Amino acid sequence: MVIHSLGVADIMQILHQIGAFIYQWYWIPLLLVYVAIIVTILIENRNPTKTIAWIMVIVFVPVVGIVFYYFFGQKFKRVKVFRIQNREKHTRLLSVWNKLNPIMDHNLEVLRQSIGPLSRVFTFLKNQRIAPPSLHNHVELLINGEQKFPELLRAIREAEHHIHLEYYIFDPDDIGLALISLLKEKASAGVTVRIIVDAFGSPKLRRRRKRFEKAGIQFIPFMPVTFTSLANGNYRNHRKIAIIDGHTAFVGGINISDRYVNSGKYPLYWRDTAVKIQGDAVNVLQVHFWMNWHLAEGSPFNLRDGYFHTVPVIPAGHSAVSFAFSDPGSNAPFNMEAMLIGIAEAAHTVRICTPYFIPSDELSTTLQLAAASGVQVELMLPARSDSFLVQHASFSFLKPLLERGVSVYLYEKGFLHAKTICIDGRLAYIGTVNLDIRSFYINFEVSAVISDRDLCAQLDTQFEKDKSDSTLMTRAIWMRRPRWKRGMDSVCRLLTPLL
Repeated sequence: MVIHSLGVADIMQILHQIGAFIYQWYWIPLLLVYVAIIVTILIENRNPTKTIAWIMVIVFVPVVGIVFYYFFGQKFKRVKVFRIQNREKHTRLLSVWNKLNPIMDHNLEVLRQSIGPLSRVFTFLKNQRIAPPSLHNHVELLINGEQKFPELLRAIREAEHHIHLEYYIFDPDDIGLALISLLKEKASAGVTVRIIVDAFGSPKLRRRRKRFEKAGIQFIPFMPVTFTSLANGNYRNHRKIAIIDGHTAFVGGINISDRYVNSGKYPLYWRDTAVKIQGDAVNVLQVHFWMNWHLAEGSPFNLRDGYFHTVPVIPAGHSAVSFAFSDPGSNAPFNMEAMLIGIAEAAHTVRICTPYFIPSDELSTTLQLAAASGVQVELMLPARSDSFLVQHASFSFLKPLLERGVSVYLYEKGFLHAKTICIDGRLAYIGTVNLDIRSFYINFEVSAVISDRDLCAQLDTQFEKDKSDSTLMTRAIWMRRPRWKRGMDSVCRLLTPLL
């Protein structure tokens, strides 16, 4: 009754008083929100650098910083789900793992006799129950899409039982459509085809889901990003894995896209690396594909139903292979740790290719110590990155490395996307792992760890070839860069914990 008796002027006056109150005291609830978020960040006990970075974003970028933190900065319950699922899957595989202990111990002894202290990488991966060491595999180095795609298509064409693909980027362009056509042909012939693509990295392929289902292809987008699940955008499946009939696999930095083929379609030359693996090591990739397939809620399947390769490759190969896997639910950054162990045991040379270089303190220190102790450490980066922030942030990490004797090469021919490490010509890492915080701690990543002298020799030869297309960065050259560029390096570096 009172409300009905109010006139328009009275209502306007009340609204004006409410507005004045909000205008005068709005900062109190906003302050409480800020304090609550900052306290939450501190309670999470993050890395101090990352903690400070997030607090700076929240304080100096009002409102927007809070929104950004809400979607991309929190330690979401999703991470706990990853860890729980990891534990459940590993528990189910524990009995099999225990049965393999005698074989793994024998293989480690063979590796100790073959490559000495570098075998500690394989021991680490075994002790952490990440991947067992396997001997007698065949490996083949594949440079760029020009070498990988013909081999991949040939292997798929010969598939008889199953084809498993797990890719960050799968574009429906020329190479993508050719592959899709072949997959449909194999599915119609009774071969089981399963595809996992990252929902964020392969948005165009997601629209073809119904077409895949009609063709008999099982297709799963990994962690779709919608308005109600924007936080999923922070956790990406960055792996590039193909498994055919359980005996042949492909791993490396090359996605399914025409950009990875230097055919002239794109003006930018794309330099990348992958490896073809045949042998018992493929079973390890199969297990992790199975785990991710169930994590993405694909239709369950039993690994015992013909997905493990049990018949030795004839003739047997001579390559020792294991894998480093890491994801947001990992107990530790296993990919980074496997690299640290190998670099620390280097006696002569460490040669690294990476498109992005935002190293952890541990990695930066290990590289500096290796160089300072007499190891020839060479680091190759693209001269021009595809990210302004990452380019400048990366340069901010180079000065201390240069001062300690690390040789830094800037690849000029095009974009260097290869993710490889070769140590002493005896141990190689080829995978999907960028040398940055995101790859170490947030993304789903994989790296093949290989002991094979022929493959390492090929990697070293390719590195020398790439050096001829690169410019050597020295400390003097770094210091001669304009001050505004060095200043921009320092500013961008402040954001590296968030990149």
